[in-house]
Amino acid sequence: MKALRLPAILVFTLIACGVSLLAGGSAVAPNTILGALLHPHTHDDITTIVWQLRMPRVAIAAVVGAALAIGGALLQGMLRNPLVDPYLTGVSAGAAAAIALAVLGGIAVPYLPALGFIAGLLTAVLVASLARRGSGVDPNRLILAGISVSALFSAVVAFAIARSNSLDAAQSILAWLAGSMAGRGWNDLLFATPYLVAGAVLAVLAAPALDALRVGDVRARTVGVDVDRAQWLILASTSLLASAGVALAGMIGFIGLIVPHVARRLVGTRAIVLLPACALCGAALCALADAIARSVVAPSELPIGVLLAFIGVPAFLYLYLQQERPA
Repeated sequence: MKALRLPAILVFTLIACGVSLLAGGSAVAPNTILGALLHPHTHDDITTIVWQLRMPRVAIAAVVGAALAIGGALLQGMLRNPLVDPYLTGVSAGAAAAIALAVLGGIAVPYLPALGFIAGLLTAVLVASLARRGSGVDPNRLILAGISVSALFSAVVAFAIARSNSLDAAQSILAWLAGSMAGRGWNDLLFATPYLVAGAVLAVLAAPALDALRVGDVRARTVGVDVDRAQWLILASTSLLASAGVALAGMIGFIGLIVPHVARRLVGTRAIVLLPACALCGAALCALADAIARSVVAPSELPIGVLLAFIGVPAFLYLYLQQERPA
């Protein structure tokens, strides 16, 4: 059975995180890193590098990848559209606009992740409200509202960059748009954890209904699914997960789009197996991408959003052409 592949995916994800732990500005032997992991209370430079610099970064990359992948799987199932991702709810655009205006207004950098989270979540609420039809959500309205609101906030970001009189401010905005885990630590992950946990719990609650939603709202109702409740659960889960991801790493695209397709090929479409597979595959992809981003132009760093765009755009075009191809 395909579900039996989950343990293999877990092993691969752990290996990917281990590889990411090896990447960094200074070369550290694997056995030295292992020693630091086994003796976290040792007071030396290697232990500090491993536990205070690399470990939180790997953990954040894995968490962000898992969150975006789960959100993508939920939305693709609910909307019955394989070409959508969590940012369809306007989370990234709203967060980016708020961050851009905050930088323009001179707000201190430590406050930016929390501000991005709040703005992303409020934008998702706005998009969901615009997509509301009766007590449920209209999929077509959701897509149109997400695209429209995202376009508006993209204009706000462009305005903020144009009005910025400081090169540093413009670079800060662009760095956020490009996505990066640089400078993040355990405190950032601690801030986002309650929202990530809440989003994951809502995803688990929505999982039983997801299989029925994939074949249509009408058929889902005939088998006893409360479609309206399931839709709101999915939107709430996706908004929390994507907002927390944006707060932790900025705008990182394509994970929520590509990973669910990979996971479905590996374990099938049953939500109870698909969602964990998406979480593991998303964590592995983001951790590996971050490792490459830190290594490919060392000692400088390539924004992870840029790296994933090089991977994601061809993959998106492939998926789009597959959809267009007649059966």
